[in-house]
Amino acid sequence: MDIKHTTMKTHNYQATIEWTGNKGTGTDNYKNYERDHTITIDYKPAILGSSDPAFRGDKTRHNPEDMLISSLSSCHMLWYLHFCSVNNIIVVAYTDHVTGVMIEEVDGKGKFTEVTLHPTVVVANKDMVEKAKELHHKANEYCFIANSVNFPIKHNPTILVQQ
Repeated sequence: MDIKHTTMKTHNYQATIEWTGNKGTGTDNYKNYERDHTITIDYKPAILGSSDPAFRGDKTRHNPEDMLISSLSSCHMLWYLHFCSVNNIIVVAYTDHVTGVMIEEVDGKGKFTEVTLHPTVVVANKDMVEKAKELHHKANEYCFIANSVNFPIKHNPTILVQQ
């Protein structure tokens, strides 16, 4: 009897998040502490984080909402470039201006309701345009981050031909 073994791979990730916003009195009052924190991952530059300015955060630091939409965009891009490569679609430039919509309820809870990717992709020649458009759907199917969220990820790609 031929038994086919299928195994799932498990990938583990670690990060350290340290709050750096204690101004001396801790969290004794909502207005007395900063939302600043540092995200540290071994062998990588530290990320200076805060909350969105709407939530008393520092506008010069990354916030979780920005990082969520950036993660979705970069994951999609990496899968997209992979699928283009294996399908002989030569991408010479890729830029995405990702947008996200988050709603905040009266009680302060909130959630993202959608994210839209707006990638502009430049391919080597016009024969590649249709397949280049089509591969965005496949990249979305494979994107680890898109598969982990409970809201729609929309795509509004523009495919240009290298001049």
